[in-house]
Amino acid sequence: MLNKLSDTIYYLSNQDDKDRPTLGLVCGDRYSLIIDTGNSTQHAKEFLLEIEKLNVPPIKYVVITHAHWDHFLGMNEFDATVIVNRQTNERLKEWQSYQFDDDSLQQYVNTNQISAKCMEIIQTEIPNRDVFKLNSPDIIFEHTLTIDLGNKVCLIESIQSTHTDDSTVIYIPDEKVLFLGDAAYGTTTNSLFHFKQSLLAPMITDIQKYDAEWFLLGHESICDLHEMTLYWDELVAASQAAQSTSLENAVDCFKAEKQRDPNDNELFFLQAFVNDRIVQS
Repeated sequence: MLNKLSDTIYYLSNQDDKDRPTLGLVCGDRYSLIIDTGNSTQHAKEFLLEIEKLNVPPIKYVVITHAHWDHFLGMNEFDATVIVNRQTNERLKEWQSYQFDDDSLQQYVNTNQISAKCMEIIQTEIPNRDVFKLNSPDIIFEHTLTIDLGNKVCLIESIQSTHTDDSTVIYIPDEKVLFLGDAAYGTTTNSLFHFKQSLLAPMITDIQKYDAEWFLLGHESICDLHEMTLYWDELVAASQAAQSTSLENAVDCFKAEKQRDPNDNELFFLQAFVNDRIVQS
């Protein structure tokens, strides 16, 4: 079931057990715009079935927030203009060359091109895999693109991110809503989850320039401004305390600065920034 944020903005909540991210729908007077297409054709079809229950304008545009498989493998189900940034387009080219039969998928897993979970989702939720081929995007933008859906402007922009270097966000000014995709998350390198410490401040600056009150994230669904501000505060505090590859030292620095123990979120972030020091070294 779609969640209604306003008369013109809806979203399908994430499902962590199925590796399904949040999907968005923005409606203007003339057209509608989709944000991310799901992790499979089945995910996309379920989203489209929910949209059909609404009396909304036809879907004209689709925006992919970044080139991680769970956000774009449903792309082929949408009869619309697909928009990506330049970096995302380069990453999608590799996927457009993939074959999706069992032998090929297993080879991609063996060479760490895709995860075992990705293979499982593809095998169970993409039919006719022997002839499946990912479509190409239609519009590739460099930095910023503005779309008018009819009295509903969407600002589409590439930003710096601790998650991936091809992150796109979508801002709806009159609603003060920002779709972040996975931009505010960390990443995994050599089996270590980490936040890229060098990109934290630039990312926060890029995101906080928007006058947003609601934030749609890929795997938490929706946060208000207070929740996002708390998230930034905890990340910044953890980053400032993690100045070496020692978690113990990071915790001690945090305690000395804050005069308290870190909470569970802050401890998780401390470990992630310590991991980043390890990755960078």
